[in-house]
Amino acid sequence: MSWWGKIIGGSFGFMAGGPLGALLGAALGHQFDSGLKQFGALPPGETERTQTAFFAASFSVMGHIAKADGHVSRDEIELARQVMSQMRLDEQQRRLAINLFNEGKAPDFPLDAVLAQLRQECHRRATLLQMFLEIQLHAAYADGELHPEEKRLLLHVFERLGFSAAEFAHLEALVQGTRHFGSGRAGTSPRPDRLQEAYAILGVAAEAEDAEIKRTYRRLMNQHHPDKLVSKGLPEEMVRLATDKTIEIKAAYEMVKKARGMR
Repeated sequence: MSWWGKIIGGSFGFMAGGPLGALLGAALGHQFDSGLKQFGALPPGETERTQTAFFAASFSVMGHIAKADGHVSRDEIELARQVMSQMRLDEQQRRLAINLFNEGKAPDFPLDAVLAQLRQECHRRATLLQMFLEIQLHAAYADGELHPEEKRLLLHVFERLGFSAAEFAHLEALVQGTRHFGSGRAGTSPRPDRLQEAYAILGVAAEAEDAEIKRTYRRLMNQHHPDKLVSKGLPEEMVRLATDKTIEIKAAYEMVKKARGMR
């Protein structure tokens, strides 16, 4: 049974503990509170547990980051709704995601505790946590810029999940590049600015050797492979986000290949 099936079936006691369980209880509604305590814990490696934690953390932290600059802009709310649309959430799932987003905006949102539990539930799988961070960066850039307080908060999130400032810079470049690059454009004439965006998406310098570019491309495609991410605990509803990312990476690589005359 999927993580969502367990929630609507009532058997989600495996998430009763910790801040994520509390957030889910609040987001699902008071009528579920007593039910949270009725079921025994599932094994620690249960995929549904990781998927539920990822979903709950994604939207609650997204709401928290949106509030970092003092207010939640219309663009940030729209970005959250776009993510929900990409995931093709049904009405109940969308309502849960919105409620989690709103829980994240609360002044007493336990960010560090949420991140610690997410890291534990994801078993420190770097590729899965990186997908989480990419989602948060996309949300932060919803209004077209990264505000200083948002950047400070995101650097804190990266650190808490075991990522360095250098890794933040790489993912930020990737997110900025994909926001402007567009998919399916590899056949167009590569203007210098768009070619530079392609290099940024791949995370390599324009002076890099062809062999390094190929290695980096293969690694990025492997990291964003939807089936592998789902097997590690990415909710199936978020597969389209990973698929869109692989399309962008492939388009960037094809543009770089063409510009360099690579085979």
